[in-house]
Amino acid sequence: MLFDGIHHIAIICSNYERSKEFYVNKLGFEVIAETYRPERNSYKLDLAAAGGRIELFSFPDPPARPSYPEACGLRHLAFAVRDVSEAARELEKRGIPVEPIRTDPVTGKRFTFFQDPDGLPLEIYEDGNRSGADAM
Repeated sequence: MLFDGIHHIAIICSNYERSKEFYVNKLGFEVIAETYRPERNSYKLDLAAAGGRIELFSFPDPPARPSYPEACGLRHLAFAVRDVSEAARELEKRGIPVEPIRTDPVTGKRFTFFQDPDGLPLEIYEDGNRSGADAM
């Protein structure tokens, strides 16, 4: 295979402090580095994610993300969890609304969606092979 894995996923947010609070304090991603780039009036927050990184960017006045109806491009991010029901309950305890749990008709695995502060669809997908340390 040409690639060894996914290095990072980049997300542009509309409100840096609100999104930083969400990804760090509500979802629990660990901060690797935070950089302010004065020439771009932009922050870049590097977050540790299992198997890679999430890069959270702020830019002045970014355009809204087309989501509904679904547009071409990145559809959503999916996080593997050991037990989707348990992860959904934990998200709701943290004040994050979660859609009803569904079952993937192809794999038979359970999943659900929630959104970040800008409406980016985020998915939790049940992967029974994950250890407790890797699960949410």
